[in-house]
Amino acid sequence: MVLLTTHALRAPVDAPAQVRYRLHMSASPETNAPTSIDLFAGAGGLSSGLTQARFAVLSAVELELEAVITYRMNHRNTKILNADIRKITGPQLLAASGLARGALDLLTACPPCQSFSTLRTKRKASPTRDDPSKSLILEVLRLVRSTRPRALLLENVPGLASDSTFSTFCQGLVNSGYSFDYRVLDASQYGVPQRRKRLVLLALRSPLTIDPDWWQSDSESQATTVRTAIGHLPSPGTSGDILHDLPTNRTPKIHARIAAIPRDGGSRRDLPEEAKLACHTRSNGYSDVYGRMAWDKVAPTITSGCHNPSKGRFLHPEEDRAISLREAALLQTFPADYQFALLKGKDVCARQIGNAFPPRLIVPIASRLRAKLLSSE
Repeated sequence: MVLLTTHALRAPVDAPAQVRYRLHMSASPETNAPTSIDLFAGAGGLSSGLTQARFAVLSAVELELEAVITYRMNHRNTKILNADIRKITGPQLLAASGLARGALDLLTACPPCQSFSTLRTKRKASPTRDDPSKSLILEVLRLVRSTRPRALLLENVPGLASDSTFSTFCQGLVNSGYSFDYRVLDASQYGVPQRRKRLVLLALRSPLTIDPDWWQSDSESQATTVRTAIGHLPSPGTSGDILHDLPTNRTPKIHARIAAIPRDGGSRRDLPEEAKLACHTRSNGYSDVYGRMAWDKVAPTITSGCHNPSKGRFLHPEEDRAISLREAALLQTFPADYQFALLKGKDVCARQIGNAFPPRLIVPIASRLRAKLLSSE
Protein backbone atom coordinates (compact mmCIF):
# COMPACT_ATOMS: atom_id res chain seq x y z
CA MET A 1 0.00 0.00 0.00
CA VAL A 2 1.28 3.44 -0.93
CA LEU A 3 -0.12 6.64 0.54
CA LEU A 4 0.35 9.31 -2.12
CA THR A 5 0.65 12.90 -0.98
CA THR A 6 0.45 16.11 -2.95
CA HIS A 7 4.24 16.40 -2.98
CA ALA A 8 4.68 12.85 -4.26
CA LEU A 9 2.47 13.54 -7.25
CA ARG A 10 3.83 16.88 -8.38
CA ALA A 11 6.63 15.57 -10.58
CA PRO A 12 4.77 13.20 -12.91
CA VAL A 13 1.74 15.40 -13.56
CA ASP A 14 1.73 16.91 -17.06
CA ALA A 15 1.43 20.42 -15.66
CA PRO A 16 2.92 22.53 -18.50
CA ALA A 17 0.40 21.21 -21.03
CA GLN A 18 -2.51 21.83 -18.68
CA VAL A 19 -1.46 25.05 -17.00
CA ARG A 20 -3.88 27.20 -19.02
CA TYR A 21 -6.89 25.31 -17.73
CA ARG A 22 -7.91 26.07 -14.15
CA LEU A 23 -7.33 23.17 -11.76
CA HIS A 24 -10.45 21.67 -10.21
CA MET A 25 -10.05 21.06 -6.49
CA SER A 26 -12.60 19.81 -4.04
CA ALA A 27 -13.53 22.42 -1.47
CA SER A 28 -12.46 22.05 2.12
CA PRO A 29 -15.17 20.05 3.92
CA GLU A 30 -17.60 21.72 6.29
CA THR A 31 -17.01 21.12 9.97
CA ASN A 32 -20.25 19.15 10.29
CA ALA A 33 -19.99 17.30 6.97
CA PRO A 34 -20.61 13.54 7.17
CA THR A 35 -17.46 11.55 6.58
CA SER A 36 -16.88 9.08 3.75
CA ILE A 37 -14.28 6.69 2.35
CA ASP A 38 -14.32 5.84 -1.36
CA LEU A 39 -13.22 2.32 -2.42
CA PHE A 40 -12.33 1.61 -6.08
CA ALA A 41 -12.21 5.39 -6.45
CA GLY A 42 -11.00 5.46 -10.06
CA ALA A 43 -10.71 8.97 -11.43
CA GLY A 44 -12.95 10.30 -8.66
CA GLY A 45 -16.43 10.47 -10.20
CA LEU A 46 -18.25 9.25 -7.11
CA SER A 47 -16.04 11.34 -4.82
CA SER A 48 -16.87 14.40 -6.93
CA GLY A 49 -20.61 13.76 -6.53
CA LEU A 50 -20.23 13.20 -2.79
CA THR A 51 -18.31 16.46 -2.46
CA GLN A 52 -21.09 18.28 -4.31
CA ALA A 53 -23.54 16.73 -1.83
CA ARG A 54 -21.39 18.15 1.00
CA PHE A 55 -19.74 14.99 2.26
CA ALA A 56 -16.15 15.04 3.48
CA VAL A 57 -14.30 12.36 1.51
CA LEU A 58 -11.46 11.65 3.94
CA SER A 59 -9.68 8.85 2.08
CA ALA A 60 -9.92 6.76 -1.06
CA VAL A 61 -8.43 3.55 -2.44
CA GLU A 62 -7.47 2.92 -6.08
CA LEU A 63 -5.12 0.37 -7.63
CA GLU A 64 -4.36 1.96 -11.03
CA LEU A 65 -1.62 4.55 -10.65
CA GLU A 66 -2.78 6.75 -13.53
CA ALA A 67 -6.24 6.99 -11.96
CA VAL A 68 -4.64 7.79 -8.61
CA ILE A 69 -2.79 10.69 -10.22
CA THR A 70 -6.01 11.98 -11.76
CA TYR A 71 -7.77 11.64 -8.41
CA ARG A 72 -5.08 13.59 -6.58
CA MET A 73 -5.12 16.37 -9.20
CA ASN A 74 -8.76 17.05 -8.30
CA HIS A 75 -9.21 15.97 -4.66
CA ARG A 76 -6.36 17.52 -2.74
CA ASN A 77 -8.15 17.23 0.60
CA THR A 78 -8.48 13.45 0.35
CA LYS A 79 -5.80 10.91 1.25
CA ILE A 80 -5.47 8.49 -1.64
CA LEU A 81 -4.16 4.96 -1.04
CA ASN A 82 -2.60 3.36 -4.11
CA ALA A 83 -3.30 -0.25 -3.15
CA ASP A 84 -5.02 -3.53 -3.96
CA ILE A 85 -8.30 -3.56 -2.05
CA ARG A 86 -7.73 -7.21 -1.17
CA LYS A 87 -4.67 -6.24 0.85
CA ILE A 88 -6.25 -3.32 2.70
CA THR A 89 -7.57 -3.80 6.24
CA GLY A 90 -10.33 -1.92 7.99
CA PRO A 91 -7.94 -0.52 10.62
CA GLN A 92 -5.70 0.83 7.83
CA LEU A 93 -8.63 2.62 6.22
CA LEU A 94 -9.75 4.10 9.50
CA ALA A 95 -6.22 5.16 10.44
CA ALA A 96 -5.81 6.97 7.09
CA SER A 97 -9.07 8.78 7.81
CA GLY A 98 -8.43 9.54 11.48
CA LEU A 99 -11.53 7.64 12.59
CA ALA A 100 -12.38 4.98 15.13
CA ARG A 101 -14.34 1.85 14.28
CA GLY A 102 -18.01 2.70 13.93
CA ALA A 103 -17.41 6.43 13.48
CA LEU A 104 -17.36 6.47 9.65
CA ASP A 105 -20.59 7.82 8.19
CA LEU A 106 -20.42 6.41 4.65
CA LEU A 107 -18.36 3.76 2.87
CA THR A 108 -18.72 3.76 -0.93
CA ALA A 109 -17.58 1.18 -3.46
CA CYS A 110 -17.72 0.87 -7.25
CA PRO A 111 -15.91 -2.45 -7.87
CA PRO A 112 -14.98 -3.42 -11.45
CA CYS A 113 -18.07 -4.65 -13.26
CA GLN A 114 -16.73 -6.84 -16.09
CA SER A 115 -17.73 -10.07 -14.38
CA PHE A 116 -21.36 -8.97 -14.16
CA SER A 117 -21.65 -7.22 -17.52
CA THR A 118 -24.55 -8.28 -19.73
CA LEU A 119 -22.38 -7.53 -22.75
CA ARG A 120 -19.90 -10.10 -21.54
CA THR A 121 -22.74 -12.59 -21.19
CA LYS A 122 -23.98 -11.87 -24.71
CA ARG A 123 -20.49 -12.62 -25.96
CA LYS A 124 -20.64 -15.95 -24.10
CA ALA A 125 -17.67 -14.95 -21.99
CA SER A 126 -19.25 -15.60 -18.62
CA PRO A 127 -16.80 -15.55 -15.71
CA THR A 128 -15.86 -18.71 -13.90
CA ARG A 129 -16.82 -19.32 -10.30
CA ASP A 130 -13.26 -18.43 -9.30
CA ASP A 131 -13.07 -15.21 -11.30
CA PRO A 132 -11.11 -12.93 -8.93
CA SER A 133 -13.02 -9.83 -9.98
CA LYS A 134 -16.28 -11.40 -8.72
CA SER A 135 -14.81 -11.73 -5.25
CA LEU A 136 -14.17 -8.00 -4.98
CA ILE A 137 -17.74 -7.36 -3.86
CA LEU A 138 -17.12 -9.72 -0.94
CA GLU A 139 -14.02 -7.69 -0.09
CA VAL A 140 -16.38 -4.74 0.33
CA LEU A 141 -18.42 -6.81 2.78
CA ARG A 142 -15.23 -7.66 4.69
CA LEU A 143 -14.40 -3.97 5.04
CA VAL A 144 -17.97 -3.11 6.07
CA ARG A 145 -17.68 -5.63 8.90
CA SER A 146 -14.30 -4.32 10.04
CA THR A 147 -15.02 -0.57 9.82
CA ARG A 148 -18.76 -0.62 10.75
CA PRO A 149 -19.83 2.49 8.76
CA ARG A 150 -23.25 3.95 9.43
CA ALA A 151 -24.06 3.66 5.72
CA LEU A 152 -22.82 1.88 2.61
CA LEU A 153 -23.31 2.86 -1.02
CA LEU A 154 -22.43 0.28 -3.68
CA GLU A 155 -22.61 0.82 -7.45
CA ASN A 156 -22.34 -1.69 -10.29
CA VAL A 157 -23.96 -2.84 -13.54
CA PRO A 158 -27.56 -4.12 -13.42
CA GLY A 159 -26.37 -7.65 -14.14
CA LEU A 160 -24.97 -7.86 -10.62
CA ALA A 161 -28.48 -8.38 -9.22
CA SER A 162 -28.83 -11.80 -10.84
CA ASP A 163 -25.47 -13.13 -9.65
CA SER A 164 -25.21 -15.42 -6.64
CA THR A 165 -22.32 -13.34 -5.31
CA PHE A 166 -24.71 -10.43 -4.85
CA SER A 167 -27.12 -12.62 -2.86
CA THR A 168 -24.24 -13.66 -0.61
CA PHE A 169 -23.25 -10.02 -0.21
CA CYS A 170 -26.78 -8.88 0.69
CA GLN A 171 -27.24 -11.67 3.22
CA GLY A 172 -23.90 -10.72 4.76
CA LEU A 173 -25.16 -7.15 5.21
CA VAL A 174 -28.28 -8.38 7.00
CA ASN A 175 -26.24 -10.69 9.21
CA SER A 176 -24.03 -7.72 10.11
CA GLY A 177 -26.95 -5.57 11.28
CA TYR A 178 -27.68 -3.57 8.12
CA SER A 179 -30.92 -2.98 6.24
CA PHE A 180 -30.61 -2.29 2.53
CA ASP A 181 -32.43 -1.37 -0.64
CA TYR A 182 -31.24 -1.24 -4.22
CA ARG A 183 -32.55 -0.01 -7.56
CA VAL A 184 -31.44 0.02 -11.18
CA LEU A 185 -31.28 3.74 -11.97
CA ASP A 186 -31.38 5.42 -15.36
CA ALA A 187 -28.79 8.19 -15.18
CA SER A 188 -30.68 10.30 -17.73
CA GLN A 189 -33.45 10.79 -15.15
CA TYR A 190 -30.94 12.41 -12.77
CA GLY A 191 -29.64 15.11 -15.09
CA VAL A 192 -26.91 12.99 -16.72
CA PRO A 193 -27.02 13.51 -20.51
CA GLN A 194 -26.56 9.86 -21.44
CA ARG A 195 -28.32 6.51 -21.43
CA ARG A 196 -26.63 4.73 -18.55
CA LYS A 197 -28.23 2.22 -16.24
CA ARG A 198 -26.54 1.36 -12.98
CA LEU A 199 -27.46 -0.67 -9.92
CA VAL A 200 -27.10 1.41 -6.77
CA LEU A 201 -27.44 -0.16 -3.32
CA LEU A 202 -27.82 1.74 -0.05
CA ALA A 203 -27.40 0.02 3.29
CA LEU A 204 -27.85 1.53 6.75
CA ARG A 205 -26.64 0.21 10.08
CA SER A 206 -29.35 -0.35 12.65
CA PRO A 207 -31.16 1.61 14.08
CA LEU A 208 -31.13 3.73 10.89
CA THR A 209 -33.74 2.69 8.32
CA ILE A 210 -34.19 3.11 4.58
CA ASP A 211 -36.58 5.89 3.51
CA PRO A 212 -39.02 5.26 0.63
CA ASP A 213 -37.97 8.38 -1.29
CA TRP A 214 -34.23 7.60 -1.51
CA TRP A 215 -34.35 7.16 -5.26
CA GLN A 216 -36.15 10.31 -6.37
CA SER A 217 -34.33 12.75 -8.57
CA ASP A 218 -34.45 16.42 -7.62
CA SER A 219 -36.00 19.52 -9.16
CA GLU A 220 -32.74 20.34 -10.96
CA SER A 221 -32.62 16.99 -12.76
CA GLN A 222 -34.38 18.15 -15.90
CA ALA A 223 -33.75 16.33 -19.15
CA THR A 224 -30.20 17.24 -20.12
CA THR A 225 -29.18 16.76 -23.73
CA VAL A 226 -25.97 16.51 -25.71
CA ARG A 227 -26.49 20.12 -26.78
CA THR A 228 -26.75 21.46 -23.23
CA ALA A 229 -23.71 19.44 -22.16
CA ILE A 230 -21.24 20.14 -24.97
CA GLY A 231 -22.89 22.50 -27.46
CA HIS A 232 -21.08 25.52 -26.05
CA LEU A 233 -17.57 24.17 -26.70
CA PRO A 234 -15.50 25.49 -29.61
CA SER A 235 -13.99 23.15 -32.18
CA PRO A 236 -10.93 21.35 -30.78
CA GLY A 237 -7.50 22.76 -31.48
CA THR A 238 -7.24 26.18 -29.90
CA SER A 239 -9.43 26.06 -26.79
CA GLY A 240 -6.48 26.01 -24.39
CA ASP A 241 -7.81 22.83 -22.78
CA ILE A 242 -5.49 19.92 -23.55
CA LEU A 243 -8.30 17.44 -22.91
CA HIS A 244 -10.32 19.05 -25.70
CA ASP A 245 -7.46 19.89 -28.07
CA LEU A 246 -5.70 16.52 -28.30
CA PRO A 247 -5.28 15.75 -32.01
CA THR A 248 -6.56 12.59 -33.68
CA ASN A 249 -5.13 10.81 -36.68
CA ARG A 250 -7.55 9.21 -39.12
CA THR A 251 -6.81 7.82 -42.56
CA PRO A 252 -8.42 9.68 -45.47
CA LYS A 253 -10.71 6.68 -45.99
CA ILE A 254 -11.95 6.73 -42.39
CA HIS A 255 -12.37 10.49 -42.45
CA ALA A 256 -14.43 10.24 -45.64
CA ARG A 257 -16.64 7.60 -44.01
CA ILE A 258 -17.18 9.85 -40.99
CA ALA A 259 -17.99 12.84 -43.18
CA ALA A 260 -20.63 10.79 -45.02
CA ILE A 261 -22.61 10.05 -41.84
CA PRO A 262 -25.64 12.38 -41.76
CA ARG A 263 -25.53 15.15 -39.17
CA ASP A 264 -27.42 15.11 -35.88
CA GLY A 265 -28.03 11.43 -35.20
CA GLY A 266 -27.08 9.68 -38.42
CA SER A 267 -25.64 6.17 -38.37
CA ARG A 268 -23.53 3.84 -40.47
CA ARG A 269 -26.75 2.40 -41.89
CA ASP A 270 -27.21 5.69 -43.77
CA LEU A 271 -23.97 5.17 -45.70
CA PRO A 272 -24.00 4.08 -49.33
CA GLU A 273 -23.13 0.42 -49.76
CA GLU A 274 -19.68 1.15 -51.16
CA ALA A 275 -18.75 3.12 -48.01
CA LYS A 276 -19.81 0.46 -45.53
CA LEU A 277 -17.28 -1.83 -43.87
CA ALA A 278 -17.59 -5.48 -44.89
CA CYS A 279 -18.09 -6.57 -41.28
CA HIS A 280 -21.01 -4.15 -40.96
CA THR A 281 -22.81 -5.56 -43.98
CA ARG A 282 -22.62 -9.05 -42.48
CA SER A 283 -24.16 -8.08 -39.14
CA ASN A 284 -27.03 -5.96 -37.85
CA GLY A 285 -25.56 -5.81 -34.37
CA TYR A 286 -23.72 -2.90 -32.76
CA SER A 287 -25.74 -0.42 -34.81
CA ASP A 288 -24.31 2.53 -32.88
CA VAL A 289 -20.83 1.98 -34.33
CA TYR A 290 -19.87 4.97 -36.50
CA GLY A 291 -23.01 6.78 -35.40
CA ARG A 292 -23.41 10.44 -34.57
CA MET A 293 -24.90 11.72 -31.36
CA ALA A 294 -28.11 13.75 -31.70
CA TRP A 295 -28.05 17.30 -30.35
CA ASP A 296 -31.38 17.20 -28.59
CA LYS A 297 -31.25 13.70 -27.17
CA VAL A 298 -29.09 12.12 -24.51
CA ALA A 299 -25.86 10.42 -25.53
CA PRO A 300 -25.34 6.68 -25.46
CA THR A 301 -23.47 5.21 -22.52
CA ILE A 302 -20.02 6.78 -22.36
CA THR A 303 -17.57 3.87 -22.30
CA SER A 304 -13.81 3.42 -22.31
CA GLY A 305 -13.97 3.61 -26.12
CA CYS A 306 -15.67 7.01 -26.07
CA HIS A 307 -13.05 8.64 -28.33
CA ASN A 308 -13.23 5.95 -30.99
CA PRO A 309 -16.10 5.90 -33.54
CA SER A 310 -15.55 2.18 -34.14
CA LYS A 311 -16.57 1.53 -30.51
CA GLY A 312 -20.01 3.14 -30.52
CA ARG A 313 -22.10 6.22 -31.30
CA PHE A 314 -19.29 8.58 -30.42
CA LEU A 315 -19.20 10.90 -33.42
CA HIS A 316 -19.87 14.58 -32.80
CA PRO A 317 -23.40 15.59 -33.87
CA GLU A 318 -22.11 18.08 -36.42
CA GLU A 319 -18.35 18.04 -36.84
CA ASP A 320 -16.53 15.26 -38.69
CA ARG A 321 -14.78 13.77 -35.68
CA ALA A 322 -15.27 11.71 -32.58
CA ILE A 323 -16.09 13.58 -29.39
CA SER A 324 -13.10 14.90 -27.50
CA LEU A 325 -12.09 13.64 -24.08
CA ARG A 326 -13.40 16.88 -22.55
CA GLU A 327 -16.76 16.35 -24.22
CA ALA A 328 -16.84 12.78 -22.93
CA ALA A 329 -16.08 14.02 -19.41
CA LEU A 330 -18.87 16.61 -19.61
CA LEU A 331 -21.32 13.96 -20.79
CA GLN A 332 -20.29 12.04 -17.67
CA THR A 333 -21.09 15.23 -15.69
CA PHE A 334 -17.57 15.82 -14.41
CA PRO A 335 -17.02 19.51 -13.55
CA ALA A 336 -15.90 21.55 -16.55
CA ASP A 337 -12.47 22.13 -15.01
CA TYR A 338 -11.86 18.52 -13.90
CA GLN A 339 -8.40 17.34 -14.95
CA PHE A 340 -7.26 13.91 -16.15
CA ALA A 341 -3.72 12.58 -16.23
CA LEU A 342 -2.44 11.95 -19.75
CA LEU A 343 0.80 10.23 -18.79
CA LYS A 344 -0.09 7.06 -20.67
CA GLY A 345 -1.99 8.60 -23.52
CA LYS A 346 -5.50 9.00 -24.78
CA ASP A 347 -6.70 5.41 -24.41
CA VAL A 348 -5.91 5.21 -20.69
CA CYS A 349 -7.52 8.60 -20.11
CA ALA A 350 -10.65 7.53 -22.01
CA ARG A 351 -10.84 4.43 -19.84
CA GLN A 352 -10.78 6.57 -16.71
CA ILE A 353 -13.63 8.71 -18.04
CA GLY A 354 -15.73 5.82 -19.35
CA ASN A 355 -15.37 3.71 -16.21
CA ALA A 356 -16.29 6.56 -13.87
CA PHE A 357 -19.46 6.97 -11.85
CA PRO A 358 -21.31 10.06 -13.19
CA PRO A 359 -21.09 12.59 -10.33
CA ARG A 360 -24.50 14.09 -11.06
CA LEU A 361 -26.27 10.76 -10.61
CA ILE A 362 -25.39 10.44 -6.93
CA VAL A 363 -25.97 14.04 -5.79
CA PRO A 364 -29.73 13.89 -4.93
CA ILE A 365 -29.37 10.46 -3.30
CA ALA A 366 -26.32 11.49 -1.28
CA SER A 367 -27.98 14.76 -0.27
CA ARG A 368 -30.89 12.87 1.26
CA LEU A 369 -28.51 10.47 2.95
CA ARG A 370 -26.55 13.41 4.38
CA ALA A 371 -29.71 14.87 5.90
CA LYS A 372 -30.60 11.49 7.37
CA LEU A 373 -27.17 10.99 8.91
CA LEU A 374 -27.05 14.48 10.41
CA SER A 375 -30.56 14.33 11.83
CA SER A 376 -29.92 11.00 13.54
CA GLU A 377 -26.65 11.90 15.26
